[in-house]
Amino acid sequence: MGVTKEEVEATLTEKMKPSHLEVIDTSGGCGASFAIEIVSEQFEGKRLLERHRLVNSALEEQMKNIHALSIKKAVTPAQWQQQAESNKSQPAT
Repeated sequence: MGVTKEEVEATLTEKMKPSHLEVIDTSGGCGASFAIEIVSEQFEGKRLLERHRLVNSALEEQMKNIHALSIKKAVTPAQWQQQAESNKSQPAT
């Protein structure tokens, strides 16, 4: 049985306390593949690999039924804010 988007969101919300979380089911509904964008203070002072390990660890139980997990962004709130400001300052093409 697959994992639902809501299960992934609930687990990450509980364990990572994100200020921003976007979970996209990229499996076509079977719950085997997800793309994640997450902003959490728990990433402070951690390298990208450590951040990905935190997310994978938080989803340890669900990972037994997930075949593909794409972590698009795993950033701190400060990095998130900086990226948002950077995107605002770039002219639209």
